[in-house]
Amino acid sequence: MNNLRQRPPSTHRPPESTVEPTIYNIIPVHNLLIDHPSLRFPEVRAATAALRAVGDLRRPPFVPWQPHYDLLDWLAAFFGFQNDNVSNQREHIVLHLANAQMRLQPPPDNIDTLDPGVLRKFRRKLLSNYTHWCSFLGRKSNIWISDSRRQVSASDHRRELLYVSLYLLIWGESANLRFIPECICYIFHHMAMELNRILEDYIDENTGRPVLPSISGENAFLDRVVKPIYDTVKAEVENSKNGTAPHSNWRNYDDINEYFWSRRCFDKLKWPIDIGSNFFATTSVSKRVGKTGFVEQRSFLNLFRSFDKLWIMLFLFLQAAIIVAWKDNKKYAWQALGDKDVQAKLLSVFITWSALRLLQAVLDIVMQYKLVSKETLWLGVRMLLKIVTSFIWIIIFVVFYSRIWSQKKDDRVWSSAANKRVVTFVEVAIVFISPEILALALFIIPWVRNFLENTNWKIFYVITWWFQSRTFVGRGLREGLIDNVKYSLFWIVVLATKFCFSYFLQIKPMIQPTKDILDLKGVKYEWHEFFGDSNRFAVGLLWLPVLLIYLMDLQIWYSIYSSFVGAGVGLLSHLGEIRNVQQLRLRFQFFASAMQFNLMPEEQLLNMRGTIKSKFKDALNRFKLRYGFGTPFKKLESNQVEAHKFALIWNEIIKTFREEDLVSDREVELLELPQNTWNVRVVRWPCFLLSNELLLALSQAKELVDAPDKWLWYKIGKNEYRRCSVIETYDSVRHLLLMIVRYNTQEHSIITTLFQEIDNAINIEKFTKTFNMNAIPKIHSKLITLVGLLIKSNKDVNKVVNTLQALYEVVTRDFFKQKRTMDELIEDGLAPHGPISGTGLLFENAIKLPDLENANFYRQVRRLHTILTSRDSMNNIPVNLEARRRIAFFSNSLFMNMPHAPQVERMMAFSVLTPYYNEEVVYHKEQLKSKTEDGVTTLYYLQTIYADEWDNFLERMKREGMVSEEELWTVKLRELRLWASYRGQTLARTIRGMMYYYRALNMLAFLDSASEMDIREGARELVSMGSSREDGTTTEAVSTMFKGHEYGTVLMKYTYVVACQIYGAQKAEKKPQAEEILYLMKNNPALRVAYVDEVSIRDGIKQYYSVLVKYDQELGREVEIYRVKLPGPLKLGEGKPENQNHALIFTRGDAVQTIDMNQDNYFEEALKMRNLLEEYKQKYGIRKPNILGVREHIFTGSVSSLAWFMSAQETSFVTLGQRVLANPLKIRLHYGHPDVFDRFWFLTRGGISKASRLINLSEDIFAGFNCTLRGGNVTHHEYIQVGKGRDVGLNQVSMFEAKVASGNGEQVLSRDVYRLGHRLDFFRMLSFFYTTVGFFFNTMMISLTVYAFLWGRLYLALSGIENSVSDNANANKALGTILNQQFIVQLGLFTALPMIVENTLELGFLAAIWDFITMQLQLSSVFYTFSLGTRSHYFGRTILHGGAKYRATGRGFVVEHKKFAENYRLYARSHFIKAIELGLILIVYAAYSPVAKGTFTYIALTISSWFLVISWIMAPFVFNPSGFDWLKAVYDFDDFMTWIWFRGGVFAKSEESWEQWWYEEQDHLRTTGLFGKLFEIVLDLRFFFFQYGIVYQLGIAAHSKSIAVYILSWIYVVVALAIYSIIIYARDKYSAREHVYYRLVQFLVIVLGVLIIIGLKEFTEFKFVDIFTSLLAFVPTGWGCLLIAQVFRPVLQKTFVWGTVVSVARTYDTIFGVIVWTPVAVLSWLPGSQSMQTRILFNEAFSRGLRIFQIVGGKKSKS
Repeated sequence: MNNLRQRPPSTHRPPESTVEPTIYNIIPVHNLLIDHPSLRFPEVRAATAALRAVGDLRRPPFVPWQPHYDLLDWLAAFFGFQNDNVSNQREHIVLHLANAQMRLQPPPDNIDTLDPGVLRKFRRKLLSNYTHWCSFLGRKSNIWISDSRRQVSASDHRRELLYVSLYLLIWGESANLRFIPECICYIFHHMAMELNRILEDYIDENTGRPVLPSISGENAFLDRVVKPIYDTVKAEVENSKNGTAPHSNWRNYDDINEYFWSRRCFDKLKWPIDIGSNFFATTSVSKRVGKTGFVEQRSFLNLFRSFDKLWIMLFLFLQAAIIVAWKDNKKYAWQALGDKDVQAKLLSVFITWSALRLLQAVLDIVMQYKLVSKETLWLGVRMLLKIVTSFIWIIIFVVFYSRIWSQKKDDRVWSSAANKRVVTFVEVAIVFISPEILALALFIIPWVRNFLENTNWKIFYVITWWFQSRTFVGRGLREGLIDNVKYSLFWIVVLATKFCFSYFLQIKPMIQPTKDILDLKGVKYEWHEFFGDSNRFAVGLLWLPVLLIYLMDLQIWYSIYSSFVGAGVGLLSHLGEIRNVQQLRLRFQFFASAMQFNLMPEEQLLNMRGTIKSKFKDALNRFKLRYGFGTPFKKLESNQVEAHKFALIWNEIIKTFREEDLVSDREVELLELPQNTWNVRVVRWPCFLLSNELLLALSQAKELVDAPDKWLWYKIGKNEYRRCSVIETYDSVRHLLLMIVRYNTQEHSIITTLFQEIDNAINIEKFTKTFNMNAIPKIHSKLITLVGLLIKSNKDVNKVVNTLQALYEVVTRDFFKQKRTMDELIEDGLAPHGPISGTGLLFENAIKLPDLENANFYRQVRRLHTILTSRDSMNNIPVNLEARRRIAFFSNSLFMNMPHAPQVERMMAFSVLTPYYNEEVVYHKEQLKSKTEDGVTTLYYLQTIYADEWDNFLERMKREGMVSEEELWTVKLRELRLWASYRGQTLARTIRGMMYYYRALNMLAFLDSASEMDIREGARELVSMGSSREDGTTTEAVSTMFKGHEYGTVLMKYTYVVACQIYGAQKAEKKPQAEEILYLMKNNPALRVAYVDEVSIRDGIKQYYSVLVKYDQELGREVEIYRVKLPGPLKLGEGKPENQNHALIFTRGDAVQTIDMNQDNYFEEALKMRNLLEEYKQKYGIRKPNILGVREHIFTGSVSSLAWFMSAQETSFVTLGQRVLANPLKIRLHYGHPDVFDRFWFLTRGGISKASRLINLSEDIFAGFNCTLRGGNVTHHEYIQVGKGRDVGLNQVSMFEAKVASGNGEQVLSRDVYRLGHRLDFFRMLSFFYTTVGFFFNTMMISLTVYAFLWGRLYLALSGIENSVSDNANANKALGTILNQQFIVQLGLFTALPMIVENTLELGFLAAIWDFITMQLQLSSVFYTFSLGTRSHYFGRTILHGGAKYRATGRGFVVEHKKFAENYRLYARSHFIKAIELGLILIVYAAYSPVAKGTFTYIALTISSWFLVISWIMAPFVFNPSGFDWLKAVYDFDDFMTWIWFRGGVFAKSEESWEQWWYEEQDHLRTTGLFGKLFEIVLDLRFFFFQYGIVYQLGIAAHSKSIAVYILSWIYVVVALAIYSIIIYARDKYSAREHVYYRLVQFLVIVLGVLIIIGLKEFTEFKFVDIFTSLLAFVPTGWGCLLIAQVFRPVLQKTFVWGTVVSVARTYDTIFGVIVWTPVAVLSWLPGSQSMQTRILFNEAFSRGLRIFQIVGGKKSKS
């Protein structure tokens, strides 16, 4: 075990040697004598001592034992763990145990030893998954400690530590196997057994010596345990051919994990691991273990398989509803139900039900047959048996059903025999549904079901074997009774609404028209009839859109109800009570109490916590706080320690606002709570609260001239702020006058005497009697003049003297009611006795103004001036909207319910983890200066959007010594770059945000431990410190008061690890990112960076290491802390989860918060983190939470209107959506990033995301799936928020939506969704479906509805049925029904409603409606319709063909114009071509439909469809800056044509060459399976229908209905293709050299064409208009042929035909391009559309008008 580190030699040297100090991560566990703030905790020493207690353990044989070795070294020596893994886990264990012991209540008797209870609790938590696994497999656990004994012996204590350490050492070195938690259990099981043998001194039978582990030696664990399994995973991933092979052909992480869910792993794998086992075979088909547990197959039928209960319910209701509605002349359903025939017919639903069960059984075997092998034969038996039984049930039901009707037919009435047969049928049906009845009973008593599922009794396996295969996860998922009732009620209401709506408004109105069309006789068909009586087909087409809407409209009802329930839950949790600064003013006086109550730990008696009494008291206190009742929350006295604490925190928040440049220096003075100076007797509220109050008090005094003192003071004192402003002004004026007049002068004593008189009058309540109130306004105006003189920069002492003299005059002459003579004044001490010192007038030589250095004095004078003069109500302070929002949210959250804060020492420790790959860290100079093609620099753009913040930044720079703005590019460049980076989505911004945790905890730790004296002294010091700088703002205010131990506490509680995967490579290549990351580490002491280091040894062999580095402040450089060797390259699946996973071993604490690279955090929110972590101790329902959901605020909404739509949609999803999911629906998973994970729970259950290639494309949500399936609980908390950036340009937004939709398409195939669909109870399954994959499925159904509707109309119009029906009123009614529904659905109302409701809750109703109207005016409906298209395209394509890929969305600012060709590449297949197809249908329909002849009817029928077509074509250009600029439109078109015709070689990219792009667009067809190809061909056949329908309408057809017409029309296609081929051939052969021939060929073709037309005109009934009409018929045909040719590409590519296919495809893309470009060109040509578009795109353009215009137009202003 020699030391293998590349760093200073081993740690075992005497401390006094002068070599550089040993490097450590957080606390120096190896040397407890170092002076380090964390080591002052006895708990740390206790934990270290426990690890060092090796005692009499047998020493490892081959390693020289050193005296300082501990239990971890002992384990490493026996089992061959790496040194750095050992050091890492040593610190991990010590930190965790020390933290846990700090939290003990009451504290243990002996704090210097580790408490056994702490260790036991930790061991149970860490190994709980292992014990469950043992019990599941029926194996005895290898943890040989009895849990029953009270007293824990020393050896038990040590053994417990050894188990925990062993598990963590295994976990710390398992690399990618951490995604396979039960494999780690398997390894631990065997290694724990070997550990037990060593501890119990077993003797090895073969050698007769004490037993040794089967693996030992240097790095033995990595090489002999981890590497073989890792290599298997790697080989399987290689079999996946980069994710293109079908999922069923290779094993992903889950398959390998589930191998360990059956006992065969013990028989086959053995221990030490048998490399020859078939588990490791990855190549030969016969030997290898196939898929385990589940086979992912691409098919839409997965949705039926996973959610069969839902579809069965929908189909059965539909059948029943049609049967009931079919009964004639019954208006209501219940009348029809009285009919005996209807009742008997209703029994047929059981036949349907059994048929659906058969379908389910068949699907099971078709999709899962690969699971069956020699080892799993019973599975196959069960699948076959299920098919057989479902088949038998169908036969039974059909037989019994037909017997009912035969009996009825014989008896002609419902005789008793017939009735008896009905009863028999019902009895059979009851047997059929008995399992459902049992499930219902267990649903009502959920704990019974949980108990049965969680116990591993053999008898239950036998009973449940038939219903579900036995899996380790997904057992005992039932919630408690109360939650059960809540979500069941919700869904019962939703379903009731849906079924009423469906029956009365969808099904019933369709029945009569259906009967009419079926009864139509003698329909005159316009084409050749293949089948007689084909009205049925027409009926089917009429019903199709209705059926599609019937199947998806539950989504809309869910959306509506969840919006209102969410609003209700939000109201109950007191969201949105403080929405703006005005509302904050009303509550500011209780604000300090609220802060004290929530953020400050209260000393509670130990036995009080958590009792009913204490809960009741809490609730009462919160109630008083919220509504300002009760005395304790009334007044904040100025000297209370609470007031000081509140002031410190509040000022620190305002200071961070100033650092972030959200507020200006002046606003800081208005917002801050000044410390108590100048002997003011009241709380000195922030100026913005006192504005105008003094003037109001003066006017009250003026009105109530003769009122007695008491009454006047009662009136003024009714308003707290007014009372305070009066007293503060009085005290301040007194202090000010006494300060500027020299001490020991007569003037000084006059002033003192005067104030004594006033005080005296006030005390005896004779103030109004003694003084003349009418003189007060004069005094007021003189004081204003005086203070105004003092705050000027050049101070004129003479003017001050004059003002003071005038003031003295007013007071002595007018202020006293009883006039006094000069002598009386002298006698009373109010006039000078003798001559003034020196000569001259009063005050002339008595004034001494303080130095300018005394900033504090002038700051107070400025405050006094503000109070004396301010007339406006200061409602718009701070000016910055973001600052206002943050203050309002923070203050509102303090009145919400949250757990009490513990002291920082007692809080749970946590880490933050951010995965980072290669994004921006800090913008560099070139990026800020680089111009877009419009001549706009990024910096100029930021200055425009954040104008006020830029001004504040300049003000701050000037204060810090900047002379001219030129210095920003030289001396202050770093500041400038940071300013810009903090407004983008950069790593610097994220790190700044997350380091607020460190800062906040430091401050809270100080406030926890500081005594009243410390805080008061500190407050005073801050005041005097503030006076040391001329500008009057204090630097690092609070941190100067810290004692030093705070840092120690905080380091133990918080670490921030950024997983910079390729930081090592970036350093080696000297990339700018690397030095920026180093800079960030240098400035943030709690920041750690983890990266993967690739070291080349020889011949291209590489070794990989997980490395953790930090910046050592003492050494002044970056140092490496740990280097853990990996078995191979990190990335095997999706990269991001694996990047998170490798860094997870370096995190610490009980919780880990996952933060993405595009997030931000705020200081005031960080203060609430310790409250949030307390949620882990509270039960939600029957379980404690495992993921704490946190609310997000989308901060990119201000960039453009598009960003605003996106953020509005996202905000309603991350607030309202998640709120409802968490409560009442109990199915919130993990979607976004700020969620906080229970770290030890997740690290033993597969980590915080899943990583299999492709299937886990949306890696995060699988953490939620995994958590729910393993019986975890996810909550959502809205009193704390984290910032988040979203994409801002349309192309980025579309890529993001494509990624999410593809990810959902992959989820449909996944085992997690299948298991959740089957293991959750019915109502939670509904919630799960409609909020994950169901949402995307239903979005796709909306697009399909439009298709079904339009194709149906086209069929009816072209076939002639519409003509026959047009006079039937009922049919038109049916049409109306369909239309209304489609329109509602398509406008995306169900996306808008949650947004309106959430905005109403948080901003107020009027604001919400105004926002909504503004959005509509900015064409948000166009955007939402467009994104509906994106989602449906990618979701559908992924399920059918696969080909999903992670799309990296840029995080930049988007103000540049995107070229037409780029938009075409992105949207041609997903939007443009589909829109053109729908447009074509609409045009043909307009031409041939008798109904559409009336303009109004046509518009009413098709307006929503036209809206869809226009949105899909125009959105990319409407939301493209300068989208309608005429010059750009022309250039863009040239660029597009260049791209189309660019031939490009092998290496051409799709951005350069059309052909390359065209091949890439077909990639999904190469990877799809046989079914995918067949489905694609069937879908493409629809394009041939145009030709069939239109040919018969041509003049040349001469009204013939013969099939020959259609066959002959194909000649046209062939001829056209032949002519096209000839021209192309001639062009390629002749156009370059022998141009004459090429012209000749062209001429011949034209002559031939003219001759043919003349011939047709002469000899047939050809009309000229037929030429144009036939284009409508044949262009789609060609496109259909093209699409089918693409499917057969593997065959055709080898033949000569392929060249023609490519050139035809190029022609089509050119045509489509021209069609799309035409409307853009027309709009660009029209004047005014460009400015209109700018207005729409940049939402604040109304206020910023021209400046944005300059940005877009490129007229750069002088900046």
